[in-house]
Amino acid sequence: MDISKTIAELKKRPDFTEKVGMILIHNGVVRAWSRKDGATVSGLETEIDQKRIAKLRQEYLAWPGIYEIIIETDSGHFQPGDDLLFIIVAGDLREHVKPVLSELLDRIKAEAVRKKELPS
Repeated sequence: MDISKTIAELKKRPDFTEKVGMILIHNGVVRAWSRKDGATVSGLETEIDQKRIAKLRQEYLAWPGIYEIIIETDSGHFQPGDDLLFIIVAGDLREHVKPVLSELLDRIKAEAVRKKELPS
């Protein structure tokens, strides 16, 4: 995903300026170390439940003040430094947008992503 291009496309929508006062972005990147014990990892294998992600997106789009949610992630093999998960949440006020990004991210990670770290 080209984040700048995606945001530029959002801004072209006719109702954007009337409905959006904040855009928050999450860009998850593969670490070169394990969260569990700090050990070095050579890569990461992921399995993504795209149907679950789509359902979560629809659920959070219904929250007050939320204009758009864009999520991009794929199953596969990734190296440290690779982009793994993009989430863009656009909405009216920070009080609406911040909790959506935070909760949505946590739920995607818990409910729709399975990953396996590959040791060095």
